[in-house]
Amino acid sequence: MQRVLWAVGVGTVLLIAVTTYYWISVGHMIDKRLGGGEDRPMPRIFGRAFEIHPGQTLTVAELRSRLNNVGYSERPKAEQPGEFATTPTSLQMMTKAEAGATPELVKIDFSRGAGAVVTRIVPAGGKPLTRLTLESPMLAALATGERRRYVPLAMIPKRMIQAVLAIEDKRFYEHPGIDPIGAIGALVRNLRGDKTYLAGGSTLTQQIVKNTFLTPAKTLRRKLSEQFIAVVMERRLTKDQILELYLNEVVLGQRGPFEIHGVAEASRIFFGVDLRNISIAQAATIAGVIQSPSRLSPFRNPERALERRNVVLKEMADAGFITPAEKAKAQAEPIGISARAMENEAPYFVDYVSQLVDDGYAGLLKKDAAVDVYTTLDVHLQRLAQEALAEGLAQVDKQLLARKRKDIAQAAMVVADPTTGDILAMIGGRGYNQSQYNRAVTSRRQPGSTFKPFVYLAAFEKMAETGSHDLTPATIEVDEPTTWIDDQGKPYTPTNYQNEYDGPVTLRFALAHSRNIVAIKVAEQAGYDRVANLWTKVGEGSPAKPYPSIALGVFEASTLEMASAYTLFDNGGVVRPLRAITRISENGQDKKIKPEPARQVARPDTTYLVLNMMRSVLNEGTAAAARTAGFTLDAAGKTGTTNDQRDAWFIGFTPDLLTAVWVGFDNNNPIGLTGAQAALPIWTAFMKRATAGHRNKAFTVPDGLVFVDIDKDTGKLATPGCIRTIREAFLAGTEPGEYCPLHR
Repeated sequence: MQRVLWAVGVGTVLLIAVTTYYWISVGHMIDKRLGGGEDRPMPRIFGRAFEIHPGQTLTVAELRSRLNNVGYSERPKAEQPGEFATTPTSLQMMTKAEAGATPELVKIDFSRGAGAVVTRIVPAGGKPLTRLTLESPMLAALATGERRRYVPLAMIPKRMIQAVLAIEDKRFYEHPGIDPIGAIGALVRNLRGDKTYLAGGSTLTQQIVKNTFLTPAKTLRRKLSEQFIAVVMERRLTKDQILELYLNEVVLGQRGPFEIHGVAEASRIFFGVDLRNISIAQAATIAGVIQSPSRLSPFRNPERALERRNVVLKEMADAGFITPAEKAKAQAEPIGISARAMENEAPYFVDYVSQLVDDGYAGLLKKDAAVDVYTTLDVHLQRLAQEALAEGLAQVDKQLLARKRKDIAQAAMVVADPTTGDILAMIGGRGYNQSQYNRAVTSRRQPGSTFKPFVYLAAFEKMAETGSHDLTPATIEVDEPTTWIDDQGKPYTPTNYQNEYDGPVTLRFALAHSRNIVAIKVAEQAGYDRVANLWTKVGEGSPAKPYPSIALGVFEASTLEMASAYTLFDNGGVVRPLRAITRISENGQDKKIKPEPARQVARPDTTYLVLNMMRSVLNEGTAAAARTAGFTLDAAGKTGTTNDQRDAWFIGFTPDLLTAVWVGFDNNNPIGLTGAQAALPIWTAFMKRATAGHRNKAFTVPDGLVFVDIDKDTGKLATPGCIRTIREAFLAGTEPGEYCPLHR
């Protein structure tokens, strides 16, 4: 008997020792892998902070959208940090307590009617402010193969928490990590078949353990390990910490090559809204996806997702989380997925920034790194760009369908502030979920006629350098079939679009109507070498060869590179290389960012001559459809269509905003559409929305220019009898000295 008791005692001691050892080992493993939840660092990428100031063109609706971007919630009355309330002519907001700031109630007043502007910014009990800066919107939190945004439990709406608990773990706050009652109940319900869905037996804690520490193998040993680790975890972390971890870690589907982690990321991707503004129906949809993210994806299987959502709503009502009336109302709502919501965080831009950081600071964006990257992206303009591009491609699809074309058109778009070089929006294709290939950055195509302004600039530069008067915007050249000799010594006979020729025309007319023959004649007079050298100084795209075809843009460049090149025209001959990153912080310390220096390429006066000519592209030339469509602000630009209509371009700008659009096929087959047909409508739709309510702003005129009225047809000084006249810019001393001979 003593031997038996001794054996039992030794066995008990050994069992306690082994259990203690594994308990401690598992505890250390949990601490190392989970590290306290919210405090675990993760690389983050932010967009630009939005500034509000008196006199700014802004409406209440636009500011509401901006506040939603940074997680503010609209309420009848702004009382808590991160809340706002609106009236038709004002908005009250309680600022957030971020970075040690004290929350403050601020009222913003707006003028009435079209073109509303901010009139006053007044904090409660304080003096009016000259400027109010919102928080930087987070675009993404990064980890290899993942996209997520970590949100503290206190910031997650109760309806979201209740939806998850109702369908996944009703007894979460009662069990010790494993729930025998729930497991047995699930087994009985599944055997009886009294539910239209299979019930699960794993607790939230077990699900974290299974997805974080264990393999997916369905064995008894793995299940016992899962239960043991779950019990240990419940002793290492509080219930709230575990729930916070779960809601931020749970996998909710796939977005291109990335897994969607957490309810906050899912809220953005599924519905395009901040988590705090989510509805009961939307919360139930997200909770319903947890069981099988692929099978219940609202993008792939909206009917299954809707059915599952309604199951969650029923469970929420049965648990007393919502009333029967709330359940009925939510079940009556459509699934409500936003087809473009997954694009709202500028995924192509996020990938581009990630690559820039990896290239410049190898390994900085590793998982669990306390790195914040602040970028130039404007979330509001990004969304407007996505809307315009989606609508424009839908129209392109219709045109291709009418021509029985089966290829899928793609597009790229870059929006920038030409005066600073800040990239404000970037789109690399028609859908990130379909293709992560960033055509805005990686794809190089022939720029075609969008290169012609640089040909005219090279010519005017030569005239200024030599003191010649041979070429001005009013110079007459004959637009007619012409043959040159190419680099192979063979005859080269290019044509105009649709073989149309206009005879004697001014250079302004030739650029506005994109006449190929005149562009080559101008390149010939400037010198092909000079044109090629100018492009080399611009420093974008591949080198251009000094042959007659150079005038038609037969080299290659990306949309990003062409947008960067065009900043020259808004900056008096200075190229402002486009930038995406303004600041990088690692563990609270800013890292040095070496900006790419601006490049002086041409004189301000000769550059303005070309810019002024490019205004006619929109006012009367190949892009006049933009005016017909209602875009009224002063702007300049150039359409582009390459050989056989393989690529369609439009690049245009105001003094403050530059947008480049490319449309074509990935396989380089001819799309059969011109820049005016495919790219210009996208540019126009975006620019109208981006500048809505903005006052007209003139381009800056440099010194050394004179303006005279000339006859559009002859290029000579206008007489009272001239019907078609224009006020033309000239380098001082190069203006015409003769009057129009046709209308004296």
